[in-house]
Amino acid sequence: MRIHHLNCISTCPLCGRLFNGDSRSLFERGLLTCHCLLVETEAGLVLVDTGFGLRDVADPRSRLSRFFLALVKPDLREEMTAIRQIERLGYDPRDVRHIVLSHLDFDHAGGLDDFPHATVHLLQMERDYAMQQRTWMDRQRFRPQQWSTRDKWRVYPSTSGDDWHGFSHVRALDSITDSILMVPLRGHTFGHAGIAVQSEGGWLLNAADAYFDAGEMQAQPTCKPGLRLYQWMLEKDRHARLRNQAALRRTALGSHGIQVFCSHDPSEFERLAGRPPSVPATGVRGA
Repeated sequence: MRIHHLNCISTCPLCGRLFNGDSRSLFERGLLTCHCLLVETEAGLVLVDTGFGLRDVADPRSRLSRFFLALVKPDLREEMTAIRQIERLGYDPRDVRHIVLSHLDFDHAGGLDDFPHATVHLLQMERDYAMQQRTWMDRQRFRPQQWSTRDKWRVYPSTSGDDWHGFSHVRALDSITDSILMVPLRGHTFGHAGIAVQSEGGWLLNAADAYFDAGEMQAQPTCKPGLRLYQWMLEKDRHARLRNQAALRRTALGSHGIQVFCSHDPSEFERLAGRPPSVPATGVRGA
């Protein structure tokens, strides 16, 4: 399968030095990617997370919370949306038949509206909890304004499936190749999942927001203070998040032929995509 790496609009958090070690000062904003995948399969194109979408770019205040607009100030460039990058790659966006969501945070699900014919796959726990809008923070992060395609959602229980390289309840998805798996990684949200995609060189495991800093996957883990605070602020189940992060670290350091990456680390995106996060995908380049 051909796999394309897309950064579907960066976020630029306050106090950049706390998020990116190369930022010059606390007053300079940082940069976090929104690392999505476009996968060519026999079932059509599959998009793994969507990042922000066209409607977010056109009218962000009607779609995104004032809190997060101020805190992370997304770099809302239309050319960086998934749909525009897919077009630049020479594909018809209508050929995106499936979207696999790690979770429903606003920076992962904003592009759902741009693919109204796609079946959306996610864990049932994620859908059910996000729709309850229980807390103030839930209402900031889970944005029903982005969910116009709810009638196309296909949900899965997080308590059934197979063991896979130390992870439990892992499963293939209906109507998609067995080379794409949903890996429950509870913690950041209750229904958070990683997405594993088999490539010619082995498995890629998109751990989404199970961690934020590539240093967390080292034998002696490190994490920049701003990213550590951000993870703490948004976590739903701390014990599960840290347990799953440790499992991801073992996988990343092991010899299983699995490359682990997260959604928001710019260095991981540049390593896998072969281009800076600010540059949209173009031509036909695969992984």
